[in-house]
Amino acid sequence: MQEELNQFERNKVWELVQRPTHQNVIGTKWVFRNKMNEEGSVVRNKARLVAKGYCQKEGIDFDETFAPVARLEAIRIFLAYAGKFEMSMMGELTFFLGLQVKQLKDGTFISQTKYTRDLMKKFGMEEKSSVKIPMNTSVKMDMDADGKAVDQTRYRALIGSLLYLTASTPDITFAVGVCARFQSAPKESHMTAAKRILRHLKGCQEVGLWYPKEGGFKVVGYSVSDYAGCRVDRKSTSGTCQMLGNRLVSWFKEEKNSIATSTTEAEYIVAGSCCAQVLWMRQQLRDYDIEEKEILIMCDNTSAIAITQNPVLHSRTKHIDVRYHSIRDHVKKKNITLEYISTDKQLADIFTKPLCESRFEELKNELGLIELS
Repeated sequence: MQEELNQFERNKVWELVQRPTHQNVIGTKWVFRNKMNEEGSVVRNKARLVAKGYCQKEGIDFDETFAPVARLEAIRIFLAYAGKFEMSMMGELTFFLGLQVKQLKDGTFISQTKYTRDLMKKFGMEEKSSVKIPMNTSVKMDMDADGKAVDQTRYRALIGSLLYLTASTPDITFAVGVCARFQSAPKESHMTAAKRILRHLKGCQEVGLWYPKEGGFKVVGYSVSDYAGCRVDRKSTSGTCQMLGNRLVSWFKEEKNSIATSTTEAEYIVAGSCCAQVLWMRQQLRDYDIEEKEILIMCDNTSAIAITQNPVLHSRTKHIDVRYHSIRDHVKKKNITLEYISTDKQLADIFTKPLCESRFEELKNELGLIELS
């Protein structure tokens, strides 16, 4: 309790003032908890002094309620920057929101090793052999209307667990996204594909994201689209990732709601999504006194890049939803710059299609997915 009060004093959390006469005063209370590590062992006894917010009455003490929301991207940005921070009396961060965190002299390592092991036990994969890639390049998944149905509840539980794992294992994002499409009527073929992802994870349970201290804080985005890649409805699969120096802090894989009429249109739309994300990251970095001026977005489609720079080409794309054209304004204002990158160097490829083992391992290394020795 004394450590908590000393911390308030050091950080100047509050200042003592005269009690107001015409306002309700909210009291405080002590909350005692045991802090546990990822194995469930007690590592620290914690005492927290908190305000009795439940004593407030709506319309008297407050009119609106705001709930803080933690975005994983913001957390990863913080962890990438955290090696300049002094540790508080709470001690070193080791376990947060299900993520295991190891802070070392030369960087920070994030993984979900314990959760992965528990998943192997839950779905009976302990005796199964491992595989190198989460999805075979020759597999073309569809609704499999004539296939044998499987337990929908169990299939959904598996997909939900795998989606949770993508917080630290982005390399399975595409495979999990494909399997997630069939949750309404899963068949044996879909369950086999989902369990293959578990077999892949079994062979790399210790793998996680590495955030080195060195490398700077330059923001670079990568955007790519697999045109008409979905076998079911021929919609395009888009993927982007954002790097902070040489650290992966944000990524997503998405199947578009509408069908693009060309590769250029699909690439242009996903570049707009990537633009929105890097601009959000720029705003977050301002909290750390880091100012990013002209942010690079790497795209492997020259026609999509041309649309952002050429007003004549821009006039030929009126059929594209107006919200996607904001990227052209940001290029004009020099908030971002689109640059061409060859497909063999496109990091976001791993989020849009199944890859062969050599290409898959190459991109994992480029994204900072390593096994901590």
